[in-house]
Amino acid sequence: MFAVIRTGGKQYKVAPGDVLEIDRLVGEPGAAITFSEVLVAGSNIGAPLVSGASVAAEIVEQHRAAKVIAFKKKRRKNTHRKRGHRQQLTRVKITDITGG
Repeated sequence: MFAVIRTGGKQYKVAPGDVLEIDRLVGEPGAAITFSEVLVAGSNIGAPLVSGASVAAEIVEQHRAAKVIAFKKKRRKNTHRKRGHRQQLTRVKITDITGG
């Protein structure tokens, strides 16, 4: 069975046992979390959400992604700007899909 969940403004197709990286969620590694915004659960399609459906997960790790460099330059103007960004991520393992 699979489900489509919405978290952090993005949608993810998940199944039990999947490990995925999502935007930072509050919690320590080992903590259990529940996603209640389920768009599709098996053959049930929500309008927009499936009522009574939820996806249980466990936080595996809190970490940061690799640095992304944004470099802007205007030629012949001696003007440039360099900025870096590291997105904060949470790695979760899907444990159970219920309802729908």
